[in-house]
Amino acid sequence: MINTKIYKAVYSLAEKLMEAARKNDQAEFDALYAQLKAICTDNDGTDKDHPEQWETLADFTDDLNAALVVYETARGKALAINAKDHLASIGFSMAKLQLELGQKVEAIRSLEDAKISANKIEDKELKAEIDTLLAGLLEG
Repeated sequence: MINTKIYKAVYSLAEKLMEAARKNDQAEFDALYAQLKAICTDNDGTDKDHPEQWETLADFTDDLNAALVVYETARGKALAINAKDHLASIGFSMAKLQLELGQKVEAIRSLEDAKISANKIEDKELKAEIDTLLAGLLEG
C-alpha cells in the first residue's frame, strides 16, 4: 500500500502537471515534473517506494523512450509486490508507447502480460481496453 502522504503529493502533482500541460506552461510543467521525479528518487529502495509514483512519473515523461524506461522501473516495483492492478495499467501504457515507436512485437508482449495481470483486477474498463488493443494487433 502506498504511503498516504506520498499518494496525496503524487496525486496533487499529477493534477498540477495536467493543468500546466493544458496551459502549455512548459516552465511550470518542468518544475512540477522535477518535484515528482525527486519523490521517486528519494523513495527509491525505501519502504516508501511504490510503483504508483513511478507509473505517474512515466505518464508525464515526454520522451517516449525515456518513458518506457520509467514504466519498466514501475513494472519491476509492481512485480516485487505483486500489484496486479498496477501491472495491468503499466503494461497497457507501455504497449501504447511501444506502438507509437513502431515496436509491435514488444507491444503485443506488454499487452499479453497486462491481460494476465488484469484477470485478477476489478477494473473492467481497463480489461476491455487491453483485450481490444491486443485483439486488434493480433488480427492485423
